[in-house]
Parts: sequence; C-alpha cells; structure tokens
Amino acid sequence: MQVLLWRYFAIFTVLIVAVVSIVCFGTLNSAYSNQARDRITTIGTGITEFVKRNPDSNALPAITGAIMSYVFSDGVNVYIIDETGDAEFLTNDLPSDWDGIVDEMNETVNGWTENRQVIYSSGSMLNYVSCVTFNDAQCYLLVRYPMYIMQESVRSMQIYIIIIAAVAIVVAFIISYVLAQRISRPIRNISETATRMAKGDYSVQFASAEFEEIAQLSESLNYAKDEIKKSDDFQKKLLANVSHDLRTPLTMIKAYASMVKEISGDDPVKRNKHLQVIIDESDRLTGLVNDILNASKVSAGLSELNKKVFNLTDFIYGIMNKFDYLQETSGYKFFVDIDPNLYTLADEEKIYQVIYNLVSNAVNYTGADKCVYVSLKDCPEQHRIKFAVRDTGKGISDEEKEHIWDRYYRSKDAHARPVKGTGLGLNIVKIILQAHNFDFGVNSVKGEGSTFYVDFPEVSSNPGE
Repeated sequence: MQVLLWRYFAIFTVLIVAVVSIVCFGTLNSAYSNQARDRITTIGTGITEFVKRNPDSNALPAITGAIMSYVFSDGVNVYIIDETGDAEFLTNDLPSDWDGIVDEMNETVNGWTENRQVIYSSGSMLNYVSCVTFNDAQCYLLVRYPMYIMQESVRSMQIYIIIIAAVAIVVAFIISYVLAQRISRPIRNISETATRMAKGDYSVQFASAEFEEIAQLSESLNYAKDEIKKSDDFQKKLLANVSHDLRTPLTMIKAYASMVKEISGDDPVKRNKHLQVIIDESDRLTGLVNDILNASKVSAGLSELNKKVFNLTDFIYGIMNKFDYLQETSGYKFFVDIDPNLYTLADEEKIYQVIYNLVSNAVNYTGADKCVYVSLKDCPEQHRIKFAVRDTGKGISDEEKEHIWDRYYRSKDAHARPVKGTGLGLNIVKIILQAHNFDFGVNSVKGEGSTFYVDFPEVSSNPGE
C-alpha cells in the first residue's frame, strides 16, 4: 500500500508540474511575441508619423535623429526603400541577403497603398512595413526587430522553469514518500495487530492515529476485540458451567437407575422415591438443554415475532401457577399483586420465556426468607402496563448491573442455595424485549434485593377498537 500511495502521489505530482510547465512555456512565448509585435508597431507607427510630417529631403537630419533614437533604445534596424528596392535611408549596412529581404517584403506587402501597415516574421526577425512618401517618392518604411534577444530571454526563462520543475518533482517525491508512510503506517499497524488478534491474542490494542477515519477504525476494532474477548471468555465459562451442570444430573440419573435395578426394585416406596429423583434430574437436564437451545435460536434470529393481543393478567397468573410446587416442596412464598383485565400486544410464546426466566431468576437469588414479589400494574396515563419481580437477596452492585444481561453471566457473590441454570436466562430476556422494543431494566440496592421490570404497551381487549 505504501508503494502504491507513493506511486500515485508521484504520478500526480509529475502531471501537475508538466501541465504547469507547458502552460508557462506557452504563456511566455505568447507574451513575448505579443510584446514584440506591440513594440515594433509602436516604433513603426512613430517613425511613419514623423516621416509623414517631414516628407522632403530638408527634414532628413530630423528624421535621422528620431530614427536613431529608436535604434539605440530598442536595437531595431530601419530602412526607407524605394519601389525599385534601393535603400533611400538606412541605419546600418545592408545585409548580405538584402535582395531576398526586399523580395519577401514586396511579396508580403503586394503593392504600395498609402497608410498601409504590415507586420510579418522572417526567420529570427520581426518586420514592420508601412507605405510612406519620402523625397516626393513612394517608398516603404522597413523596421526590422531582432527576435533573438527576446528568444534568448524566453529560453533563459524556460531553463529556469525546467530547473524549478525538476526541483519541485524531487521535493514532491520526497513529500509524497513521507505522506505515503504516514498514511500507510497506521493501517499497516492495524493489519499486524489484527493478525495477532486473529491468532487468539486478545491483549493487543489497536493504536489510534492522527487521521480521524483511522482513529475511528481503531476504536471500532478495539470495541470489537473487547466484545470478541468477552464472548470467548463467556464461552469458556459456558463450557465449564454446562460441563458441571450436565454432569451432575447425568451422574444422579445413572446412580439412581443403578439403585432401582440393584436395591429398590422390589420395594415400591424406595423404588418410587428413586424414580422421582431420576424424573427430577431428567427435567433439570431438559431445562438446561432448552436454555442453551433457546439462547442460540433467539440470538440467531431464527424465529420471527408473532404478535397478537392477549390477556396479560391471566397470562401472568398461568405462569405463577407453575411455581406452586416450590411453595409446597421448598417453602417459597410468592406474593402476587396483579390488576385485572390488562391486555397487551406481543409474541405470547416469547413473553412466556421472559416472565418465566425473570421469576426463576428471582427464585434463584432471593434471600433466606424465600420471598418473591410479583406485580402487574396498569399505568393508564402512560398507556403502559408495568410488570415487576422483586427478590430479597443480596442485590446487584453497580458494576455488575452492566453485565447481568450478558450471555453466560452469573453473579460472583456466594449464595445460601446453589444457583441453577447456565446464565442464559437474562440474556434471552434482553434479546426478546429488544426485539419487541419494550422498556426493561433492573433497580437494585446492595443488600436490599433487586427488582426487574418490563413495560408492556396497554391495548384494548378488542383489536378493532
């Protein structure tokens, strides 16, 4: 990339310098040519006007003086030529190719006409011809302006332009090389860092850069790296959690199956007791597997929302009835405060997972009193129904609140009872509620328990209303 950038910069610089040089060359030639034509026209017109005002031979000294002033100041050669080609007046010796000069002049002018002026180039000379009357005869005033002086000036300027262009190209090559390095270095560093990250080194840090776009790219890659590392850590925790959680019920199932076979097969009481353990552990194993499958299915977006209007009040009561066995067998107390006849619009199957996971989470983390508080309250002024589940556990620290919705996360605090599950429940809740665009969250004070809440939209029991 560095070589490519440098090459593009260099080519661009050469093209710019070449275009500027060509324009300068053309401008110089045009400017000097126009300046020479303007000057010789001024000189020729001035001499012509002076000759017209002094047509007789008595004025020759005055004419000579006027003409010689132009000769000395501008370096021109002046001739007054009769129609036969003889020079009636000249400021220097006739050149060796005089006859050719006269023939070319006659061919260009093509006949004497009073007040006529003609300008033309001949080799390195710029010629001005006007038709004048001198010594009572029709003559031609020929002013010759040597262009080689001006051409030398133009050539000198062109040499300077070439030198400046060459220096500019060299400087531009150096600058473009430095710029190419400055632009490509952070990108090269990002590429090298990304290669290290791809090999599993998540301790790398994508360095920022002076270019805003590259700095934003580095920030995005650092964020992606942190998320990938977090996911990788979570997956490792999942393997540990799932390995432990699956091993325990499988071990129990195998052990009690052996007991039924070898010990309690003929004792109905013991057999039923041992079989119940097998059933309970199978249910637990099924729940673990379902949690994992549900999390994967929801995260992958394999199931779309199937929204419909349903009675949220009856729906919550139906879910709470499934926890009655905990009151009978484990001493849990559920305090339910639900407003009647509240309807909402949502995917009933998905919301079942949300409510069930939130209540199960409260059961897992409530305090020693084993109390769980469930409420469903109408907020008509906001057209919302607020569902809340409160436990009496140890609460959640501000640091942990940022992570409890993450996949595979479990509180680090020790609890009086073993916590069941894989740490997927709240992540499933988050994914489903975000898909519904429902407000949700948790309020918790350390040592005073936690309250998880969800705001459902309130709708009429009749969808047509």
